[in-house]
Amino acid sequence: MALRFQKHYTREEARELLPKIRQWLQQINHLRKKLDKFSQRLAGMATEGQDLGGETVNESIRTATEIRELLLEFQRREIMIKDLERGLIDFPSLIGGREVFLCWEQDEEDIEFWHEIDSGYAGRERL
Repeated sequence: MALRFQKHYTREEARELLPKIRQWLQQINHLRKKLDKFSQRLAGMATEGQDLGGETVNESIRTATEIRELLLEFQRREIMIKDLERGLIDFPSLIGGREVFLCWEQDEEDIEFWHEIDSGYAGRERL
């Protein structure tokens, strides 16, 4: 059976990453709010017919780049962000020789659930 992911996390490996993932999610959400403010400011400037170059555009691009770098960190590790607002994260794993996801939501203390690759949050089962 072909596997979809190269990296498969044990529960312990995924657990060790939770502090870093919490930090990344907070950073992404902070940067998204910052980017929204830049977008609103730029939209207002465009409506008023102002020149859109300058520091606001540069800062907006830097913020978007920071978000991209954080998202790439998840991608490099093959950690799936299923819902950024909720902080819903899936870690590819193997249970009983089957490829599944260990499922974690940012308000949860620990990784306590898993689900099949093709099912979602509704298919979560306790480990």
